[in-house]
Amino acid sequence: MRIRLLLLLVASHVSPLTSHVRAQVSDSHRANASRLIAAATRDSAAWNRIAKLSDTFGPRFSGTPNLDRAIEWVLAEMKQDGLEHVRGEPAMVPRWVRGQESAELVSPRRQMLPMLGLGGSVGTPPNGITADVLVVSSFDDLKAHAALARGKIVLYDVPFTNYGATVQYRGTGAIEAAKVGAVASLIRSVTPYSMRTPHTGGMRYDSTGSKIPAAALTVEDATMLHRMQDRGEKIRLRLKMDAQTLPDVQSHNVVAELRGSEKPDEIVVMGGHIDSWDVGGGAMDDGGGVVIAWEALRLMKELGLRPRRTIRVVGWTNEENGLRGGLAYRDAHATELDNHVVAIESDGGVFRPVGFGFTGSEAARAILKDVIALLKPVGADTLLPQGGGADIGPIMQRGVPGMSHVVDGTKYFWYHHTDADTPDKLDPVEVSRNVAAMAVVAYVIADLPEKLPR
Repeated sequence: MRIRLLLLLVASHVSPLTSHVRAQVSDSHRANASRLIAAATRDSAAWNRIAKLSDTFGPRFSGTPNLDRAIEWVLAEMKQDGLEHVRGEPAMVPRWVRGQESAELVSPRRQMLPMLGLGGSVGTPPNGITADVLVVSSFDDLKAHAALARGKIVLYDVPFTNYGATVQYRGTGAIEAAKVGAVASLIRSVTPYSMRTPHTGGMRYDSTGSKIPAAALTVEDATMLHRMQDRGEKIRLRLKMDAQTLPDVQSHNVVAELRGSEKPDEIVVMGGHIDSWDVGGGAMDDGGGVVIAWEALRLMKELGLRPRRTIRVVGWTNEENGLRGGLAYRDAHATELDNHVVAIESDGGVFRPVGFGFTGSEAARAILKDVIALLKPVGADTLLPQGGGADIGPIMQRGVPGMSHVVDGTKYFWYHHTDADTPDKLDPVEVSRNVAAMAVVAYVIADLPEKLPR
C-alpha cells in the first residue's frame, strides 16, 4: 500500500506537469505558424531589405557615419512598419580606424599582395616596415624557431580546420610573435575557401608585451610564401599600415517591439548585430540576422497576431570589435532580466535554415521540441543541444535562456569579414525561410499559456 501511495504521489506531481508541458503548443499555434510561414515565404521582401541596407550604407563599422545613418534608417523604417516602442538605446563604442595600408613582396620578386589589417592593430611607422619573413605553421612551430624570428615578420600559414581552432592565430598571433622579437605578425586568412580575398577580424594585445602591427594575407599568398621558404628562398616584405585607435564614440542599439496582450512585462528578445566590419556590405554578417528578426515582427503585426507576451527585436551595435551593444543592453534592462523568457540570436548568416540551438532547462527544452516541430515545412525543425551568441551572452550570464538560429554554414566563412559579404551571396528563398523560422519560434514562445521554465 505504501508503495502504491508513493507511486500515486509521484504520478500526481509528474504526470500533470508532463501533460501540461506537452499541451502548451495548441491547434491555434499550429494554424498561426502556418500563416506566418506562408506570409514569410510569399515574396522576397526580407532579401530586398537586406540588399537595401547593404547597398545604401555599405560597411557599418562601429563609430562611423555609415553605421549612424544605417541605424537612423532602420528606426525610421520600423516606425513606418507600425512597430511599437521603436527607439535607439545608447552605447559607447570603440573607434578603430584602418587608414591606408599595403603589403608588398620585395624578394624574391616584387608584387603587391592583397591584405587587410586586423581590427585593433597598431600601425607601422610612417615609412612602413621592411623585413624578412619567417613562415610558421603553428604556435609550436614558432616556439621551435624562436631564434630565427627576431627582427622578422612572422607569417602564420595555418589551414582552416574550424573557426574556433583557427581564429586563435588571428586573436593572439601578434602576442606570440612579439614574445620572440618579431616586428610584425601576419596570418593566413581564416577561411576554408579563397579567391585571393583577405579576411579581417579582431585581434588583441598582451598588456605586458610590445604591440606590433597585425594583418591578414590571402590563402593563396600565404601558401605561396610558405612554398618559397621551403625552397630556401629569401622572403622580404614591406608592410605599411596607418591604423590607429581613437577615443570611444556613442552608438545605439536598435530596438522595436510588439507589446504583449496579457503579459507585456514578460519579454522574448530576438535579433542580430547592426554593425559590420569596415569591408563589404555586411549583408550576411549580420544585416541578415537583424532583418529576419525585424521582418518576423513586421509580419506578426501585418497578420494581426499579438501574442500574450512582448516580443522585442534588437539590432545590437558593436558586436564585431567590442560587444558594447550586448553589454549596454544588459545594463539598461538589468531590472527586466528575470522577466526575459528567452533570447534568440541570429549571427551565422541567412543561408538554408536548419533549426535552433538552446541552452536552458530540460523542462523548457521539452516544450521547445514541440515549438521547433512547427518548422518542418521550411526544414528548420532541428533542436540542437547548445544555443546562444555573442550579443546575448551578457544576459545569458544573468540567467536568461538562450537560443541560436542555426543555418547551413558551409559557405559562411567563405565571405566572413571580407569585401565579398554582399547581398548576391544570399538566396531570397532561403532568406524568407529564415524569416519564417524566427517568426514562428518567437511568436509561439511568446504566446504559450505559461512562461518557459528556467
